[in-house]
Amino acid sequence: MAKVAVTLAAAFMLASIAVIISIAVVQNYKKAYISRGLKYGIVLDAGSSRTTVYLYEWPAEKENNTGVVTQNTKCQVEGPGISDLGLDKDQDQNTWKSIKTCMAQMIEAIPSHQQNSTPVFLGATAGMRLLHMKNEEASNNILKEMKNYLSSLPFKFQNASIISGQEEGLYGWITVNYLKGNFLEKNLWNAWVHPHGKNTVGSLDLGGASTQIAFATSDDVKGEDIIKVSLYGYEYNIYTHSFLCYGKNEAEKRVLAKLSKESTDWADAKHPCFPSGYNISIPAEEVFGSECTKNNLPAGYMTKQPIVFTGQSNPEKCKTLVKSIFDFTSCQSTENCSFDGVYQPPLSGDFTAYAGFYWTAWALKVNGSNSMERFNKSMKEFCSKDWKNLKQSYKISDIHLKSYCYSANYVHTILADGYKFNVGNWENLDFSKEVNNTSIAWSLGYMLALSNMIPAEGKILKLPINNVLFMGLLLLFSALTIITLTYLVIAFVRFCY
Repeated sequence: MAKVAVTLAAAFMLASIAVIISIAVVQNYKKAYISRGLKYGIVLDAGSSRTTVYLYEWPAEKENNTGVVTQNTKCQVEGPGISDLGLDKDQDQNTWKSIKTCMAQMIEAIPSHQQNSTPVFLGATAGMRLLHMKNEEASNNILKEMKNYLSSLPFKFQNASIISGQEEGLYGWITVNYLKGNFLEKNLWNAWVHPHGKNTVGSLDLGGASTQIAFATSDDVKGEDIIKVSLYGYEYNIYTHSFLCYGKNEAEKRVLAKLSKESTDWADAKHPCFPSGYNISIPAEEVFGSECTKNNLPAGYMTKQPIVFTGQSNPEKCKTLVKSIFDFTSCQSTENCSFDGVYQPPLSGDFTAYAGFYWTAWALKVNGSNSMERFNKSMKEFCSKDWKNLKQSYKISDIHLKSYCYSANYVHTILADGYKFNVGNWENLDFSKEVNNTSIAWSLGYMLALSNMIPAEGKILKLPINNVLFMGLLLLFSALTIITLTYLVIAFVRFCY
């Protein structure tokens, strides 16, 4: 009987130990983490020519302190940019109506219980910077009005401000590289990892009032245009510069101002970039009323006086005219200089050109990666067509079609003569408007950078065994193990003595 009892006690003890080990293993290795869901962020990209509202989303838990952000939706506000508010009451009414329609879409897209924690940011860019230079009070009033409106919505209003050109360039660079997967990628186990050996790409943005260039450079390069940025646990040394008044629209005003000032007859100002057979009358104040052209006012200037521009379809003269608005003389005999005396390290790697760059390449049918020779050939062919042939060949609105010869020459000039792209590295240029159905815009980079400031929430831990039950089982079988072990020790001592 004693042997049977000892055998049963030993078996029971081993079974108890086995149960303890089993539930511990199950509890530790079969646990799961459940995401707390999505967080949302809204960015209003208030550019010089238009305003776009973007809704972004990302998991509540973050990767190395930066949110994994994706674009949920976007809404284009009708009319010009908010920097034009106050110029026309009817236009203002339509703009505000469109803004409210866009924000209503955001309210509908975000779960009601998360709306009061969804941050809203408004970033005004070059158009507002120019207005601030011209009329600080007017720009402040517009921002104040926007702040009051955004604060009245069921979201968590954070900021409405004029972002610098350097910030705009940096955020554009972040957007491009994020969308191309140069910061994060998923491995075979569906986990986010930093892609080893991946290089970043440069960013080229062309807006209405300014243009930006940004690319990673070596760590030893320093200067006022160099920014160190940390994303997903890695640091980058970024060169970025913004050229105010070199945006597509403002640069065209400078071209028109130069033509007007040099013309002896404003009733027939010859324009080599406009197609022959096309003419347009523009009030002088639309040409010279900008901060970018105010220093070129001609003698006897009258704001309401019309200027009639007559197209010539002259590719060679157009190139010379466009190139004349750039200051290349200040870079002569200066190493690593783009134009206007601005320092620029040597170009390296691939570049993505978007916004105005993309649409110009699209009009020339050379979007994507192409050779410099093909770009030049397409530009010359386009600029040689008269207005009738252009209208037959392209389904583009007149207001844009008339200016694509100018913009093609502008793009070629700033890329080749300014940034120093040549026959050898032009193929490194990729003209794109989006990646993976997400728009390339500085606003996504803005949201990525701002997500560093938003506290992360840990995932919810889901255990296979309820904590109370787990502790109860653990105590029960531990007690049984101790009891049986004690019995076996006593039995062993009796057997020996």
